[in-house]
Amino acid sequence: MSKLEQILVLDPANDLKFKGPFTDVVTANLKLKNPSEKKVCFKVKTTAPRRYCVRPNSGIIEPGATLIISVMLQPFDYDPNEKSKHKFMVQAIFAPGTLADTEALWKDAKPDELMDSKLRCVFELPSENDKVNDVDASAKSASVLNSSKADGTLAPKPVSAALDDSEKKKVLEECKRLQAEAIKLNDENRLLKDEGLRLRKFQRSEHATTNSRSPIGREYTTSSLPSLLVVIAAIFIGFFLGKFIL
Repeated sequence: MSKLEQILVLDPANDLKFKGPFTDVVTANLKLKNPSEKKVCFKVKTTAPRRYCVRPNSGIIEPGATLIISVMLQPFDYDPNEKSKHKFMVQAIFAPGTLADTEALWKDAKPDELMDSKLRCVFELPSENDKVNDVDASAKSASVLNSSKADGTLAPKPVSAALDDSEKKKVLEECKRLQAEAIKLNDENRLLKDEGLRLRKFQRSEHATTNSRSPIGREYTTSSLPSLLVVIAAIFIGFFLGKFIL
């Protein structure tokens, strides 16, 4: 029996291109599409498993669905004179109606049930034009940022940084709460001012009352009493002396 033709549609179909410099992880995306009306199990293999990280490296693709595989090349010392011999293979098999264990499915699969596609890895260094474009793009970004700062305006935030509805609601509620607290504090401040004025008036009236009841006032009242008695006594003495002489 002849081997089944690959049912999955791969994009790219032949080459996985990785663009340097390779001093950091470089990622290439592989798109798998299932155009059939059946579920398809897939598995991604490579001839250099230590050099690559594949996520996901296996799974199930629903009918008519598309899945993107991330192939991450680890950093290495690139030699332009060395040709890449790394290759990838995407295996596929139709999933049965009831699938409990995919590992058992691959283990028990017959060779004529497997479908596969092979891709080779291609390493590319950025060209001089790409470097110039990157420098120009960086310069334009810096120019826009500087002009925005000079004008006192800022570039609009990306959509991903915008607040969602729930966050906006929380911010509005917090503003209302702060406004209510500010009004309450203003009322308390006004009451404290009124209380201070009332206390100052009370202290002034108490001070005036205390002065009127001071020892100096009592002394003045007491000292005026003997003088009056002296006058009355003098009048009586004069009256009796005059009567006695006569």
